[in-house]
Amino acid sequence: MKKHLKILITFCILTLFSLPAFSQQITKFGVVDTAKVYNAYFRNSAPIRNYEKKKAEFQEEINKQVEQIKKLQQKKLDYENAGNDSMALKTEAEITKKTDYLTEYTNAKNVELESMQKTLQNSDEFYKKLYNTLAKIAESGSYSMILSLQESNAILWYSSSVDITNQVIQELGL
Repeated sequence: MKKHLKILITFCILTLFSLPAFSQQITKFGVVDTAKVYNAYFRNSAPIRNYEKKKAEFQEEINKQVEQIKKLQQKKLDYENAGNDSMALKTEAEITKKTDYLTEYTNAKNVELESMQKTLQNSDEFYKKLYNTLAKIAESGSYSMILSLQESNAILWYSSSVDITNQVIQELGL
């Protein structure tokens, strides 16, 4: 009986020590919708409000210019119907001038808005805070890797249980 007990105890001890050799490490991935985090981060920021204000101002000016061009086109049509070709020609020249100005204005303002948007998107402050938050969540949650949802070619399938986007937004205090 003692011999069987010794064999059983030895077997149990060997089994306990060999378990780590046979156990698998489970890899845990996290997925973040960085666009959603970006939008939540900047939603109420002064730079975004400034961008939206400028965008609205530019659009208002464009609408005003378009309205002036429409009025001139109607004026030209009235001159043509009245047989006043010289005034119709003069008005046509003014329409062309205003249309060219509008095109240049629109192009310049679009470049300005794109520049503002790129500056916002490349905000070092945002990315430093984001990466520090991701590192904190990854370490505390035992994630092996955090993937961006925007890199769609890198993710073929993922479970919503690994999406930590809302947790990132909460950690950022948004």
